Amino acid sequence: MNKLAFVFPGQGSQSVGMGKDLYENSVLAKDLYKIADDIMGLSLSTFSFEGPQEELKQTNITQPALFVHSYILTKLIEDKVKADCTAGHSLGEYTANAYAGSVDFQSGLKLVKTRGHLMKNSGEIQPGTMAALIGLNESQVLEICEKAKVSGIVQAANFNCPGQIVVSGDVSAVDKAVEIAKGEPYKCRLAKKLEVSGAFHSELMKTSDNELRIALQNTDFKNASIPVYTNTDAAPVSDKDKIRDALSRQLVSPVKWESLIRNMIKDDVTRFYEVGAGKVLTGLIKKIDPNAVVYNISTFEDIKNI
Repeated sequence: MNKLAFVFPGQGSQSVGMGKDLYENSVLAKDLYKIADDIMGLSLSTFSFEGPQEELKQTNITQPALFVHSYILTKLIEDKVKADCTAGHSLGEYTANAYAGSVDFQSGLKLVKTRGHLMKNSGEIQPGTMAALIGLNESQVLEICEKAKVSGIVQAANFNCPGQIVVSGDVSAVDKAVEIAKGEPYKCRLAKKLEVSGAFHSELMKTSDNELRIALQNTDFKNASIPVYTNTDAAPVSDKDKIRDALSRQLVSPVKWESLIRNMIKDDVTRFYEVGAGKVLTGLIKKIDPNAVVYNISTFEDIKNI
């Protein structure tokens, strides 16, 4: 049986103006942005629609903005297309859970608000960064991290697609990893530092670990209505306790995106809808499996064209 999956973007996919057309064309979108602004205690809608870019890319704003935008899209398309399973990249895993009904919109947004705030704080307590290494395989990247550890903590954080792995850790150690990757014998095609405010999915996030776990424990989760493929294990779960545990571990663990997509395909998923800002995930999915059929839904126009 051919299955359809919804996938939800994470940090880095945001752009100024996202959601504005939804707000202008839908009463539901207006209502949800109003609820979101109240929960956030600031005008998330203004940051989403008007920026400035500098503010929108702050972790504590980016994460809620992406969550709300994607969630509204799922509500606006629900009478046209439904997913058999779902996943999200990093922050997107929270949106996937909201879509799967394991957490409601308000509780999900409160969690994401907490997560964004904690991750921003962790980045200030223990400054770190991330870098994309393009053109190397997993064992080469792990070897490079091992060598760069003389300069501090550095580890593989995102296994995005073949030949695209992101490392995360102390600034000095990530710089060292980039330097090693560019030299012999690796000759990395591209080693590029990312514009992030912390070393996400690494040990440096441990300063937020406990508080996030408490927030997750205090949130009412239900069993998911469809399987959610988790970042940490790349496997489907629907049990509420397993979902909560996966979200907790995700903060300090690598995102196994390539394995996750391969497992979805193995489980008969043939069509992927990226629901939210940007086209990062559909790009990765095509690199993982050129035969996968991918769609993007991020604007009101996209919804009309389904």
